[in-house]
Amino acid sequence: MPDAPESTPEPVPGPLNYILGFLLVGVAWGLTTPFIRRAAKDHHPPPHAILDTPAVRDSWWRSRVYGAALGVADLLRNPRYAVPLVVNLTGSVWFFLLIGKAELSLTVPIVNTLAFLFTVVGDWWVESKVISRETMVGMVLSLSGIALCVHSKNVS
Repeated sequence: MPDAPESTPEPVPGPLNYILGFLLVGVAWGLTTPFIRRAAKDHHPPPHAILDTPAVRDSWWRSRVYGAALGVADLLRNPRYAVPLVVNLTGSVWFFLLIGKAELSLTVPIVNTLAFLFTVVGDWWVESKVISRETMVGMVLSLSGIALCVHSKNVS
């Protein structure tokens, strides 16, 4: 019988790779959300002649379906909306790549906390919103909770 080839274990990414992955997903999810919201709020679609045709206007179902489809198409053609949306969706791909390698019980809370933090920063940047003291406390507590989770995983 021929000898079976020795299998080499798959290399495990280092901590820096995980940290960068967590940050990328947090930025992609959190920082893009205020841009997407601003573009959607500021979007004023042009009138569509098809919506004024009797066949569409007289049908509740058709008017809703056509209106929704045209609204989505108008938004996706708007680069102010489409570019951050693509970055946001790319973050979802990175997230699924991360959970394939990283500890699930750490990845989900870390990424969601970072997304929250970057959403707050993005709101400050895009909308010039003042970050309240309560929000700052929440941010510090969120980061502290993540630090405790990471520490407890490393201890056990």
